[in-house]
Amino acid sequence: MSTTARERRRDIVDLAHTTGLASVDELSRRFEVTPSTIRRDLAELTRRGEIARTYGGAMPLGAPGAEPTFRQRNLEAGVAKAEIARHARTLVHDGETLLFDAGSSVAALAREARSGLVATVATTSIAVIQQLADSDGIHLECLGGTLRPASQGFVGPLAEAALERLTFDRVFLGADGVLASGHVVEADLVQTRLKELMCRQSERVYVLADGSKLGRATFRARAALPEGWTLVTDATATTEALAEFAAAGVDVVVAPAG
Repeated sequence: MSTTARERRRDIVDLAHTTGLASVDELSRRFEVTPSTIRRDLAELTRRGEIARTYGGAMPLGAPGAEPTFRQRNLEAGVAKAEIARHARTLVHDGETLLFDAGSSVAALAREARSGLVATVATTSIAVIQQLADSDGIHLECLGGTLRPASQGFVGPLAEAALERLTFDRVFLGADGVLASGHVVEADLVQTRLKELMCRQSERVYVLADGSKLGRATFRARAALPEGWTLVTDATATTEALAEFAAAGVDVVVAPAG
């Protein structure tokens, strides 16, 4: 790596921390390099854990609006995710064809489904693949494409083309946030397009989201959910938040504690 690239990346980190936000276009103009060069810089800095990617740019780690890494997500709300996963496991039945989205909550469901379930599971998630690869009862179908490091999931035209040829009894979605208006909030438009396609190909739609994600609209990208979708959350959800979803006609399931 040249000294110029090293210095540029160091300056990008400094800018993200001092200004709070650095967009690809701004950085491209500032350093007089192409947007693709900046995107490579951001990808490398994200991989090293020095910044967090956002839609169209970067922010310092821990800043509001910064997209956490999959590892960071996995450490958040572990008890709540386990409770949600245990309840979600009761919703699936032997012989069904299931679709598992990327995300730490859905990965927790995959752990619950490792034994005792005889079903077909298709997924875009590396974490789900790792959980189910050696499960005796699961016929696992892996939907490849372009890997998003932050979510450890595959997106893009290849994943979409595979999904368009398949149908499912149930899909289980993760989310950065979920709104009573019937939308899932994500950091990236390619994720929202993929989630909408997942919903169209599935008979039943479930969103797995702990209480902290209800009403949270940290990012700008939105995926519309179909009528009749079900929210599976946990006991940390506030009464006010649950009432908002219920008033909107959403089927809300609160997983029992313990």
